[in-house]
Amino acid sequence: MFRLGRSRALASAIAAPKVSPSARLPSIAQQQRRALSIHEYRSADLLRQYGIDLPKGANATTAAEAEAVAKQIGTDDMVIKAQVLAGGRGKGSFDNGLKGGVRVIYSPTEAKMFAEQMIGHNLITKQTGAAGRLCSSVYICERKFARREFYLAVLMDRASQGPVIVSSSQGGMDIEGVAKENPDAITTTYIDINVGVTDEIARGIATKLGFSEQCIEDAKDTIKNLYKIFLEKDATQIEINPLSETSDHKVMCMDAKFGFDDNAEFRQKEVFSWRDTTQEDPEEVRAAEAGLNFIKLDGDIGCLVNGAGLAMATMDIIKLNGGQPANFLDVGGGATPAAIKEAFELITSDPKVTAIFVNIFGGIVRCDAIAHGLINTVKTLDLKIPIIARLQGTNMEQATSSSTTRA
Repeated sequence: MFRLGRSRALASAIAAPKVSPSARLPSIAQQQRRALSIHEYRSADLLRQYGIDLPKGANATTAAEAEAVAKQIGTDDMVIKAQVLAGGRGKGSFDNGLKGGVRVIYSPTEAKMFAEQMIGHNLITKQTGAAGRLCSSVYICERKFARREFYLAVLMDRASQGPVIVSSSQGGMDIEGVAKENPDAITTTYIDINVGVTDEIARGIATKLGFSEQCIEDAKDTIKNLYKIFLEKDATQIEINPLSETSDHKVMCMDAKFGFDDNAEFRQKEVFSWRDTTQEDPEEVRAAEAGLNFIKLDGDIGCLVNGAGLAMATMDIIKLNGGQPANFLDVGGGATPAAIKEAFELITSDPKVTAIFVNIFGGIVRCDAIAHGLINTVKTLDLKIPIIARLQGTNMEQATSSSTTRA
């Protein structure tokens, strides 16, 4: 059968580094995006490019297209899936009252009917917040029945500084629940980046998962091809749940979630052209376009810092003193007056912000230049909320004197 929804929490937990038990880390880990995510239909297209078998299907951006796709599939047993980058789609609901972003359909007419109710509407799930996310298209595919379902993911493991393949015989369900209740059901295979996934490794994983003897070789090839995508496309995560053996003994990827390394954008032009910014926080998109790292949090003290490490330490200081950071904003080495102005506009767009803490270490940038930028920005934006600035490093004395004079 198909799966209604799944999350990347297990994969993230396995790949996460060992860190200090700071109170601010869970919030950042849940909200910060370090990798490009693509829609399911894009993942399906990529799987097909690498010769991996999956149910026949195609994407549709209108109800008429959805009807045409359903006719082309040529079966009366299909699934229509809202293309929204969020977990829990099957249990979600649309802003027009339609329940479920994943529905079983039995005709092209039903495909058209559900597409009309999904496309152009916001799907609200446990991961989207109350506003939901816009559904701009639907993926329609044939419904396949599995006799066995497995879980398989290819990830980067920071502890071993290399790829790992995480697999489980208990696929097609809440894999995080499996990890909690039956951790022995999950196997981690460490891959030598210089050797890759050999026939022996892939065959061993397929056998341990529980594929029938007649499917072992197909499963081996599928696992090797998934690793090939991971390597050639600079992926950070490839998650297949479920990886199935169908009733007619075919190995199929029934659902896929891919993530790609942002640092590889320069050589993965096609993959990054698939980015859908309508699925992202508009303020985070705006920050990225300005070269800023910005994440909204739940507090009321805005943070403007240069350097991710300093930003995290600054949030720790705020929390240790009873405050709550309103954001994570790292202007990096490009802490120019223009970047500071953009940063202040982002911070102050949040009505919850009652004060701003600026913590800059002057190394690449000069403290006096930052001070001038701060003063000009405050005057230009006519800010009325308190701003506390700490400038340490290159030209800090000039920054102090010029700030006193110009203020």
